[in-house]
Amino acid sequence: MPAQRVDPPAGRADRGGGALRRHARLDPRAKILLVVIVSLAVMSPDGLIFTPAALALGVGLALVESAWRRAAALAGLGGVMWIGGWLAPLWLPGPLVLVTALACQFSIRFVASVGVAAHLVATTSPTGMSAALRAVHAPRAIAVTLAVMLRFFPVVAGEAAAVVDAMRLGGLARAGGLGRHPIRALERFAVPMVAASLRASEDLSASAILRGLGSRRRPTAMTPPRFGPADLAAGLVLAALAVLSLELRPLT
Repeated sequence: MPAQRVDPPAGRADRGGGALRRHARLDPRAKILLVVIVSLAVMSPDGLIFTPAALALGVGLALVESAWRRAAALAGLGGVMWIGGWLAPLWLPGPLVLVTALACQFSIRFVASVGVAAHLVATTSPTGMSAALRAVHAPRAIAVTLAVMLRFFPVVAGEAAAVVDAMRLGGLARAGGLGRHPIRALERFAVPMVAASLRASEDLSASAILRGLGSRRRPTAMTPPRFGPADLAAGLVLAALAVLSLELRPLT
């Protein structure tokens, strides 16, 4: 079977900080391990202890990749939920504020986990993911599913942008249109998105099979995954953040 080339992630062309990003790029297996560890930590019964560290890790990974918007969105959303979950009940006591605070305290865990997972999705190509999963002898069903998933989200995001543009032309994407016709706006967005998602999933599944991702023969990656200094540094940073979270526990 011909060698399988591991393409660099889309939209990561070398510009001013390209060399830094190349040296700081993590192995896909390390990124998967980061997502699993962070998710298990923040979703545990005492997960709020590790949530600030997980948010800091997600912001740091975004900054290393020069994903400024993702870093700002993650930091801003985490700050808003921290204010709503811990400060708002002190300023405005009341049942509604209490319910909102509980929702923020629970949702901030998902924000931290998604922030680290976004780095995996944004910086890992499907071929790189499949090569990494083959290196750890993952089942073919998992390898194909994750490879298709990495292509699915960008396709759906593009379809969603097109649907919103069409709604904007019809006046339904503005605040006034949403206020006057909320059911129609929801229908105009949901129906095309469901159809586009089904079509994209079928096309991507067929493409994955045609490229040999479901083959029983083991393809050879032109750039096999290897652990490097960046993976060791990420592990040390994660351990340091975990220790710092435990040390600061009596203060929280």
